[in-house]
Formats: sequence, C-alpha cells, structure tokens
Amino acid sequence: QGAVLVDVRSQAEFDSGHILDARHVPQDQVAQAAESTLKRFKDKVVITSCESGMRSSAAARVLQAQGFTNVVNLRGGLQAWRAENLPLVKEGSGKSRHDGGKA
Repeated sequence: QGAVLVDVRSQAEFDSGHILDARHVPQDQVAQAAESTLKRFKDKVVITSCESGMRSSAAARVLQAQGFTNVVNLRGGLQAWRAENLPLVKEGSGKSRHDGGKA
C-alpha cells in the first residue's frame, strides 16, 4: 500500500501489458524523471519493473543514487509476474487480464 510502481520497459512493451497503476518511465528517462515527475515519491516505496528484472535493477540503482530511500526491484520482472498468472492491464482495454505466461 502506498507503493509506486515504475515500469521501465519500452512504450510498446508497456502497451502490450503492464501491472495496474504502473507509471511508465522508459529506462533512459529514469534519471530525468527522478528529478521531476518521480521526485515527490523519494520517501515512498518505489518498485521498479521491466521484462526480466535486469533493466529495472539498473533503474533502481539510479533512483537510489538520486536519493530515493526505499527502492526495490520486482525480482524476475514481468516474466515472473506472468508465470504466477497475476493480472496485467493491456493499453486501450481498461481491463485487467491474465495472459497465462504468454507474451
């Protein structure tokens, strides 16, 4: 509760399915967003995510370096999320969906 989810995948990846209420910030824009749109979340739990957990791990390090105090990476990324059959929102549908591990 009260956590902010930051999805650092590309726009196309994000549009194909993302976690409900995720904020889309492409990986190459994380440092800039840390100083602008994400700045107000410095003292909140920030969860970074990507497809496998690699890009979001790097993004988490950037946020920590910028003074974010409680940053965690979604281990295994969206691949692990899908493997657990957890819901995703597809851009334009406005509905949650389970894609059963299929990309």
